[in-house]
Amino acid sequence: MFDRYEAGEQAVLVHITFSDDEKKEDLDELKLLVSSSGVETVGTVTGPRKSPHARYFVGTGKAQEIADTVQTLGANVVIFNHSLTPAQQRNLEAICQCLVLDRTALILDIFAQRARTYEGKLQVELAQLRFMSTRLIRGWSHLDKQKGGVGMRGPGETQLETDRRLLSARITAIKGRLAKVAKQRDQGRRARQRAEVPTVSLVGYTNAGKSTLFNQITDAGVYAADQLFATLDPTLRQIEIGDVGNCILADTVGFVRHLPHDLVAAFKATLQETREATLLLHVVDCSDENYRGNIDAVERVLTDIDAGDVPQLIIMNKIDAFDDVSPRIDFDDEEKPMRVWLSARTGEGVELLFEALSSLLSGQIRALQLAIPPAQGKLRAAFYELNCIDNESYDENGDCILDIRINNVDLSRLRKQFDGALEACIVQNK
Repeated sequence: MFDRYEAGEQAVLVHITFSDDEKKEDLDELKLLVSSSGVETVGTVTGPRKSPHARYFVGTGKAQEIADTVQTLGANVVIFNHSLTPAQQRNLEAICQCLVLDRTALILDIFAQRARTYEGKLQVELAQLRFMSTRLIRGWSHLDKQKGGVGMRGPGETQLETDRRLLSARITAIKGRLAKVAKQRDQGRRARQRAEVPTVSLVGYTNAGKSTLFNQITDAGVYAADQLFATLDPTLRQIEIGDVGNCILADTVGFVRHLPHDLVAAFKATLQETREATLLLHVVDCSDENYRGNIDAVERVLTDIDAGDVPQLIIMNKIDAFDDVSPRIDFDDEEKPMRVWLSARTGEGVELLFEALSSLLSGQIRALQLAIPPAQGKLRAAFYELNCIDNESYDENGDCILDIRINNVDLSRLRKQFDGALEACIVQNK
């Protein structure tokens, strides 16, 4: 159903500058997107414009210039750094005599190449089908269905109508499969919530270094490369953080300016990890000149997926690109960590990240003294498993006197597990 160009083809890029900030895109980012898709850039057409042209998006003269550039350079695909309407795309293909893609179609193609898991492939196909549903064109008519009998002869369901019906049925089927995957994710998420295990989710602009940092922390061996959208399928790993205990670290898909809404909708189950995280690690490529704009773009996407209120810790990554920047933690007015400067590639500053995570996730550390009778040996063993005992002694009654430092998460879990026995053993709160 899809006429998808093959990797290795040659493209002419089109970048139009608008005065409206909402329509502005980055030409360098488009080149990175094209490179990530495996397409070679042979030429670039640029120009200013106040607003998009209804027929060609660009003006008639600029459209002819694009067509002449395609013919001169022998390109076989034109890629716009903007979103095109179906009519604009068809009109441009007619004048250029080659395939025309917009920014959304290019991102969808990259996602299609990167998807590896069953869920990821379903999500990409759903986004593609939604995108293509408005771009079906009337093809041949000799396959019109006909009914026999008087008064019933003549054209019936056209091929276009057949394509629409089949496409709609496929979208419904994929949604059903993704709903099952979402239930499985919910079960795992509820299990973590019942155990009160904190979840830390890596978010950030694409190619900010999230997967490299993920590998540096977990030794997971996740694919990481200097290209856009190297990570598509989410990966979860368990990590150990001092004063907190076990945590779940999630590596997620990178964001980009004007991320297609179809992709946001298709990746709803994946992005749920971000929405329900305890803390977001917002990874920023501080070596990028436009890193502030990238931060704003990520914040907008987080708002779109209802994750704007989740607490964040900013990770200023790639400090190894500078000679005068050293690892450090920036604190706010309440002495809470707000930024960590590090290099995921070299590992500089990663220990500071763990220090900041411990401070943010541990909350209030409780210092308690308990008198545990011999009959509650399992409770004493539970504290040893958590490695939270500062001192141990015994009184004349044979009770075990424990001085402990424990975070609220673990304390709450033990209270539920031992059903009042722990409260009876508390001598004093220090």
